[in-house]
Amino acid sequence: MASVKEQCDFYFIFKGETKLGYGVRGFLYFVALAYCFIGLSAITARFFRSMENVVKHSRTVEEIDPLTNVKVVKHKKVWNYAIADITLLAFGTSFPQISLATIDAIRNIGKLYAGGLGPGTLVGSAAFDLFPIHAVCVVVPKAGELKKISDIGLWLVELFWSFWAYIWLYLILEVWTPSIITLTEAFLTVLQFGLLLMHAYAQDKRWPYLSLPIGRTERPEEWVPPETAPLRNGNGDHDKYSELHEVNEDRNRTIVDIFSIHSGNTEQSREETISEKANLLSIWKQQFVDAVMLESEESRKSYSKWSRLGKAFWKLLLAPWRLLFAFVPPYQIAHGWIAFIFSLVFISGIAYIVTMLTDLISCVTGINAYVIAFTALAAGTSWPDLVASMIAAERQITADSAIANITCSNSVNIYIGIGVPWLIDTLYNYIAYKEPLRIQNAAGLSFSLLVFFATSVGCIGVLVFRRLTLGAELGGPRLWAWVTCVYLMLLWLTFVTLSSLRVSGII
Repeated sequence: MASVKEQCDFYFIFKGETKLGYGVRGFLYFVALAYCFIGLSAITARFFRSMENVVKHSRTVEEIDPLTNVKVVKHKKVWNYAIADITLLAFGTSFPQISLATIDAIRNIGKLYAGGLGPGTLVGSAAFDLFPIHAVCVVVPKAGELKKISDIGLWLVELFWSFWAYIWLYLILEVWTPSIITLTEAFLTVLQFGLLLMHAYAQDKRWPYLSLPIGRTERPEEWVPPETAPLRNGNGDHDKYSELHEVNEDRNRTIVDIFSIHSGNTEQSREETISEKANLLSIWKQQFVDAVMLESEESRKSYSKWSRLGKAFWKLLLAPWRLLFAFVPPYQIAHGWIAFIFSLVFISGIAYIVTMLTDLISCVTGINAYVIAFTALAAGTSWPDLVASMIAAERQITADSAIANITCSNSVNIYIGIGVPWLIDTLYNYIAYKEPLRIQNAAGLSFSLLVFFATSVGCIGVLVFRRLTLGAELGGPRLWAWVTCVYLMLLWLTFVTLSSLRVSGII
């Protein structure tokens, strides 16, 4: 115990923490970790709002009408549907995990052995994405409502690269250079993200020889039906520009807006952006007012006393985070890019705090940091993935974006989330020591990959079975939807249990 005490002499904020018992410290650090996840959900709302404006960016195109021979000026969106789903939606929802893994790599730079916190979180996040998020999406549609993938070809391409990512990771960990990552392997890992983008774009455009000969069916022009599109109140600047006071409502609204990449409502969004530029200062000021406002006039009239008290308590809990994030510039500036970058900085800051708390929790409780990574950290940092897919499954006409976000996020987790940190460390080790990067717990990570691959086959198999029997991957009769949900959750529990037992040395 003396050696453990010596190891846990470092602290989070105050040196006086070290005088507390390990049980008290563990509890306090777990509470702080949960509060960080709450903050992550709050900044994610602003992050999605900035991405919405990035996606809405359009370019002016002049075309000649073949019938009237008159020049027509149109505004077309810059972003392609498939590329937006992978780069903005999947990358954006996965950024908390990517940021955490990158910070973990920077903390370990100069060491011959890589940190296990990042890879553990990303593999655990992949399992959380594939099983619990699919489970939620299956039951989200209304009873009897069926939602299926309309572009099977594109989904198969994304699924292939998602599965190949984990096969590739296993090969470089156990087959080619066991327990060692070379600079070439790290570089090739990152490079494959570019290949995924090229292949997905080729499939979306149906390029010959590079795409699967599978037609796209039943994909409507407007993927978000008009009646479920986000409403904008024009009664005043406060109603139009202020944050929604309920965090969940705000997050739902912003994620739905991201899917405007699939709609043709470019001209309206362009006009709104132009009109908003004149009110940027009032918008930014309103962000601070909203951050400290516990109850609006509308909520006083709409909710019961206890409901209002509950909402006020939740907003009071969020107030420090909301006040901090009010410093993020309005997303109407520079097509949302400035707010996008500021949001990434805040998310990275939270990720850094999370890595510190994880080290402390592991130290004072004796729980393996890898176990914490693929359970608590994976679930907490995957919250944006869950919300994005859940809202897509509820609001969109098809299942494409809900499922694409899951499969693409898993690809991003490996190619970028693990590839970039390993590239940073291997490059430094090669320059400084002429040595590769060694993976300390390669056996545990490889075992988790095998379990993940085996259980993922069961997940994809049930989706295919639902498509063949019910005609759709999501929704359907309530009984069968819940049976699928329970089955997918059991697969996740199997992954978590077996991986934990392996890392702990029990099996």
